[in-house]
Amino acid sequence: MARYRDASCRLCRREKMKLFLKGERCLTAKCAITKKREVPGPVNRKMKQLSEYGIQMREKQKVKRIYGVLEKQFRNYYHEAIRVPGVSGENLLRLLELRLDNVVYRLGLAKSRAQARQFVTHGFISVNGKQMTIPSYGVKVGDKVSITERGKNITEVKSLVEGLKSEYVPEWLSLDLSAKSGEVVTLPIRSHVEYPINEQLIIEYYSK
Repeated sequence: MARYRDASCRLCRREKMKLFLKGERCLTAKCAITKKREVPGPVNRKMKQLSEYGIQMREKQKVKRIYGVLEKQFRNYYHEAIRVPGVSGENLLRLLELRLDNVVYRLGLAKSRAQARQFVTHGFISVNGKQMTIPSYGVKVGDKVSITERGKNITEVKSLVEGLKSEYVPEWLSLDLSAKSGEVVTLPIRSHVEYPINEQLIIEYYSK
C-alpha cells in the first residue's frame, strides 16, 4: 500500500500545529514547529483566505495525517461512520481510535503511530494471544493487546516496555504493567481525543 515517505515535520508545518508524528522528538527544541516560532522576523504575513470547502478539506487532511491514513481508507471510515447509529463525526473518530496501530501507540508500546504501525507489520504485536500484522485492524472491547515473544527480543521494544507508565494511558484503555499488555475496557468517546479537531467539518466535506 502507498505510504507517505517525505519529511514528517513538513506535515506539521502545513497544518500549523504539532501532529506528534515523531513521538518524543516533538516535545523537544528540535521540533520544527517550535524552531519556527523561535525564528525572529516579520509575523504579519498576508495569508490566503480559505473558502468553506478549503477549511473542510484542511480539517480532513489534518485528521488523516494524525492517524496516518490514506484517502481511500479514510473515506471508507466515513461511510462506515454514517451507517452506524450515533453522531457521525464522533463515530469517525472512534473508528480511528480503535485502529490497532493507534491502540499500540496510546498504550505507550510505541513512540509514535508510525512506529506502532511498523511494530504491527513486523509481527511484534498480538491481539488476544494471536499475532496480528494488520495496522488497521479494529480492536473491540475486551481485546487484549500485548508484545509477541518475537517482539520482546527487539532492543527498541524492550526499552519502551521497561519505561511503560499507566498514567499516560487514556481512560478507555487499561495497562497491566506486570504483564506488559493492555486491554480495551470501553469504547472511546469524543473527550478522549485530545487533538483540536472539528469532526463535523469532515462530515460536511464528504457529504457534498
